[in-house]
Amino acid sequence: MFTMKKASSSKSDEPAAKKPKVEGGPIKVDDFVDKFKAIRQETAKSVLDFDFKKKRIRILSDAKEVEEGKAGVVYWMSRDARVQDNWAFLFAQKLAMKNELPLHVCFSLVPKFLEATIRHFKFMLKGLEEVAKECESLNIQFHMLTGMAKDTVPKFVKAHKMGAVVCDFSPLRVPAQWVEDVRKALPAEVPLCQVDAHNVVPVWVTSEKLEYAARTIRTKVNNNLNTYLTQFPPVVKHPHKSKLKAEPIDWPKLLDTLQVDRTVDEVEWAVPGYTGGVATLQGFVEKRLRKFNAKRNDPTDDALSNLSPWFHFGQISVQRAILAVKKYGKGFSEGVASFCEEAIVRRELSDNFCYYNKNYDNLKGAYDWARKTLDDHRKDKRTHVYTRDQLEQAKTHDDLWNSAQLQMVKEGKMHGFLRMYWAKKILEWTKSPEEALETAIYLNDRYQLDGRDPNGYVGCMWSIAGIHDQGWREREVFGKIRYMNYEGCKRKFDVAAFVARYGGKVYKSK
Repeated sequence: MFTMKKASSSKSDEPAAKKPKVEGGPIKVDDFVDKFKAIRQETAKSVLDFDFKKKRIRILSDAKEVEEGKAGVVYWMSRDARVQDNWAFLFAQKLAMKNELPLHVCFSLVPKFLEATIRHFKFMLKGLEEVAKECESLNIQFHMLTGMAKDTVPKFVKAHKMGAVVCDFSPLRVPAQWVEDVRKALPAEVPLCQVDAHNVVPVWVTSEKLEYAARTIRTKVNNNLNTYLTQFPPVVKHPHKSKLKAEPIDWPKLLDTLQVDRTVDEVEWAVPGYTGGVATLQGFVEKRLRKFNAKRNDPTDDALSNLSPWFHFGQISVQRAILAVKKYGKGFSEGVASFCEEAIVRRELSDNFCYYNKNYDNLKGAYDWARKTLDDHRKDKRTHVYTRDQLEQAKTHDDLWNSAQLQMVKEGKMHGFLRMYWAKKILEWTKSPEEALETAIYLNDRYQLDGRDPNGYVGCMWSIAGIHDQGWREREVFGKIRYMNYEGCKRKFDVAAFVARYGGKVYKSK
């Protein structure tokens, strides 16, 4: 019963310059923001006139219907922090409109989250400020709740007699636990619905099991694209006004309440929020897509989409990006195909891994062959051994590695190809594979704008523990884990140019 009407209702319905370029600059009248708005309006008048795929939704509660006499519907926003092109938001509006109820959006802000720093919280909150303004213009109340969701969301629902809660989806253990805690704490009569608004094909539709590699999931994803890779209807001005008005939000004060590391501050090149993300997407389609296929593994060339920060915080839809690349990049078929492989197949493979493998961030989650080979070689002599502090400060004997680390620290985004080299060298230069994985995840989550993400965990696990890879020629320390070295990088791109750009130095071991 995915429309969940009232029971008694009768109705039937990567930066390349020394000073990074600013992504997401001033928006022009004829830019992608306006084009996407027009496309949504052409797709459907509202979500009520749209064929919403029911398998995007799963009901987590025993309650299946909205009771009579309730005061509204809540979209508990978390992973997907945007208004438009958001399947969870759209379903919440559909549910509210079907039941002729006001719509409320709640975001529950925790004062600390894993290794997130003020860099991440500023990016997130500036995006949410844009969300709040758009909600206001659409007659939708946006509420900033502070504290753990298990406390704030049920309290809000009970206090204001809300009839249903819609949440978005993350495969990671902490957000998944948030959802479970909220489910248990909600009143028994209040339905809780979850919508996968992050993946093109919902993770539970793509596969019912842990997939071994891209080759095993690719056909499953692609077979579902005709069904799920559709245009979006618009979130429209909500027809049912609420007597409950959201309290004004003091955004600077919110930042002051956070209990996070403030030494890692925001970056210059990335403008947070939906409009900033769309501008970055437009820059990619118009300037970088043409060379994406040929140059995406060259850190000295500005060929990447650079969209991962906005994808991570849910400020722009991956599905919207794919639709735009396909529509406006028809002259660059190889680039379009490569982007779709990364944005659909590889990204959804990461969500699959984290959803079905609860040890997605430790060696217990590795394949048997990888655990064995790492264990066989754990006592091998390392040519260099560095502490976490030395690695964090980019003080190794490898100027390329140091430059990649400095790029990450300064810009919040390391080039994708170098992420693999960077993580594999941590395996080579630390005392154990366990320490290597912990260090790589710590540094990734602390500095990368897209840290604490399924892609990041899988990237570290691929590099250090062979996830979604195969065994290679056996060698010291790595065993059968795929090896990368400095000379191989020199054959692929101008290492000296990259080092000159970011200033990594060679530090001799004392």
